[in-house]
Amino acid sequence: MSTSTSDRATRPKVVILGAGFGGLTAAKALAGSADVTVVDRHNFQTFLPLLYQVATAGLAADHVAHPVRGALRKSGVKFRMGSPISVDHKNKSVKLDSSEVLEFDHLIVALGSATADFGVLGVEENALGMKSVHEAIAIRAEVMRRFEDLCRFEDQTRLSLSVVGGGPTGVEMAGALAELKRGPLKNDEANAAEHIDIYLIEAGPRILPMFSEKLSARAKRDLESLGVKVLLNTAVQEVKPRQILIKGGEAIPSEVTIWAAGVKGEPTGGLLNLPLAGTRIDVEQSLRVSHYPYVWAIGDISGAKGADGRFLPMVAPVALQQGKWVAAQIMRVVKGLEPKDFKYRDKGSMATIGRHKAVVEVKNFRMAGIPAWYAWLWLHLFYLLGGRNKIGTIADWTWNYLTFDRGNRHIMDSQ
Repeated sequence: MSTSTSDRATRPKVVILGAGFGGLTAAKALAGSADVTVVDRHNFQTFLPLLYQVATAGLAADHVAHPVRGALRKSGVKFRMGSPISVDHKNKSVKLDSSEVLEFDHLIVALGSATADFGVLGVEENALGMKSVHEAIAIRAEVMRRFEDLCRFEDQTRLSLSVVGGGPTGVEMAGALAELKRGPLKNDEANAAEHIDIYLIEAGPRILPMFSEKLSARAKRDLESLGVKVLLNTAVQEVKPRQILIKGGEAIPSEVTIWAAGVKGEPTGGLLNLPLAGTRIDVEQSLRVSHYPYVWAIGDISGAKGADGRFLPMVAPVALQQGKWVAAQIMRVVKGLEPKDFKYRDKGSMATIGRHKAVVEVKNFRMAGIPAWYAWLWLHLFYLLGGRNKIGTIADWTWNYLTFDRGNRHIMDSQ
C-alpha cells in the first residue's frame, strides 16, 4: 500500500544520535510511521559484549562489527556518518561535524558510554580501555607484542597482565586471557607462557557484585582454577607504565593494564545543551528529557532510574527495551497523548569465565557451569547482528573449542 503525500507530510521527523543497541532498535520500531535519520560517527555497530574476545584473539574483529546501512536496509531509514556538534533547540535542528544540519520534530539521544577513570591518575596514559574495536585490537596487539618480547628471554623474566574491575567485562576479560595463556600461547612457546601472570583487581569485597554471593564465589573459584590471581578490596591509586600503585598496599607489576572498572555517559552528550545528571542526560520516567518535551535519551547516556531510585545499569537489555519504548511514546505524543512511564524488566545477568565455566542469574533462578556456558553462547549469538557475523563467530568458536587454538593472534595495530 503506497503512502499518500499528505500522510508523508504529517509524519514526524525523528533524528537518532547513535547506532548502538538502543538507537537501531528505536529506528526500526519507528521506520513505518516516521521519517527517521540515524547519525553515528562509525558506519558500523559494534557488538560490545564480545569485544573482549577480539582483544584475546578468540574472534576476528569484523565479526563484532555490522554495517549500519546493512542493519537498516529496506527500512526506509536514512543514515549519516558524523558526530553532533550542537543542537539548536529554538529551530529544532542538530548540526553535524560534516556541516550538515538535520531538522527534527523529535530527537533521540542514544550516544552510549565511554570509559570512566574515576579520577585515578595514569589511567588515560597507561591503561587500555575496552569500548571500541580499535581498543580491542590495541589490547590484542599489546599482549601479543609483550609475549613475543618474553619469548626472547630464557631466564625468569615475567610478564604481568592486569585487568582492573570485577564486573562482567573484567571477569570475562581475565578468564579469556587465562585461556589464551593456557592454550595457544602455551602451544606457541611453553616456557614463555609459564612466565605470564594474570591479575584481576577489584576495589570491592567480591567480583560480580550484581550476582548472588554464592555465584560470585563460584566465579572467583573458576578464575583461580584458570590461574588468575583475584585481588579483592584492592583499590587502585595510580596506573604507572609498568606497575599499579594500590591504596595502602604493595604495588602490583603490570606490563599491560586493561581498565574495565566502569563507564560513564558519552561526553559528546555535553555538547547538546541538555540537563545532565552526573555524566548522563537527566530524563523523566517516560525517558523524555526534563524541560525538553521533544528530546528523548535512551541507553547508557540516559539518566533513567529503576524502582529503587538508582540509575539503570549500562547494559544492552536496558537500551533494547528503551529503544522500543521511546518509539511507542513518540507516536503517542504525535497523536496528542501523554507518554507513559518506562519500567525496566530485568531479565537477569550472565557472565562467562571460560570453557564450560559461566554464571547465570534470573531473579531467584541460578545456574553455573556447562549449562550456563551454553546459555551464554546461545544468547550472544542470538543478539549478534548479521548472518555473516553469526556464521563467522560460530566458525571461530568451534575452531577454538576443538583445537584449543585461537587463529586471530595477529599484531595489527598501527604501531
